[in-house]
Amino acid sequence: MDQGSLKLIGNTPLVRLQNIKIPNDVEIWLKYEAGNPTGSYKDRMALSVLTTAINNGVIKKGDRIIEYTGGSTGSSIAFVSASLGLNFTAIFSDAFSDSKRQTMEAFGANVIIVESEGKGITPELIQKMKKQAYILSEEKNSFYVDQFGSKNVLKGYLPMGKEIKRELEGIDVFCASVGTGGAIMGTWQGLDNTDIRLVAFEPLQSPFLSTGKGGPHKVEGIGVGFEPPFLDRNVLNEIRCIDQEDAFKMCRTLSKEEGLFCGGSTGMNVCGALEIAKNLKKGGKIVTLACDNGLKYLNSHIYNL
Repeated sequence: MDQGSLKLIGNTPLVRLQNIKIPNDVEIWLKYEAGNPTGSYKDRMALSVLTTAINNGVIKKGDRIIEYTGGSTGSSIAFVSASLGLNFTAIFSDAFSDSKRQTMEAFGANVIIVESEGKGITPELIQKMKKQAYILSEEKNSFYVDQFGSKNVLKGYLPMGKEIKRELEGIDVFCASVGTGGAIMGTWQGLDNTDIRLVAFEPLQSPFLSTGKGGPHKVEGIGVGFEPPFLDRNVLNEIRCIDQEDAFKMCRTLSKEEGLFCGGSTGMNVCGALEIAKNLKKGGKIVTLACDNGLKYLNSHIYNL
């Protein structure tokens, strides 16, 4: 069966940083997930969860799909839903980039806004959004995507690791910022090499993984303020906190010096990779993720200075 626009998901390029000065002549490679249809690696997750649900007879064309989201996941679900003839309702908030709301609506989604009251992305806001999604998902012919619980989330990210493995040998470190933990763990499993060090990043402003206490921050898609359900601490070698302001500055540097236009979590990934490079052997290799496209953040604090 022809999958139409869904065939555009995946097989994204692996790009090496060329112009930013890197300690010890370390190679830093980015899996450029901005090349996916909605400009985000979340397309992979949405494809996995929704096609599996259809194939298993859990949902059918015309059913309603529910998820609470900061927007990248929502944009991906909206895209895949449109391709599969599903109706998506997103629980969103004004704490996130408004262009993400516009993207979801462009794909035909119904977007419900939960007010942040000017407090930014907080654990309390996430819980309010989650509660509303749960309530709606109990209605007839509704399916809760469950980005924080579905086993098909991890399944969707396995190809990232396999694609990296096919293209690059001798990797010393794989590192990434953490939201659900699905992307970092799914990619790690796809790499299928336990000799590669695994390092997780989180915002310094919301160091839940490090201290057990979250806080308000502005890095969309990560730092959810509770234990990421897919994160396996048993295989993690290290957790590092990265200042969000450094991450946002790095986004602008990547655009101007590397031609890589990305969002805040990517800036955090590169900041973290540069820190790791300081203690890596000369000529070592680090792989991280360019999570999404900077076009989503043009009207945000990152680029709208």
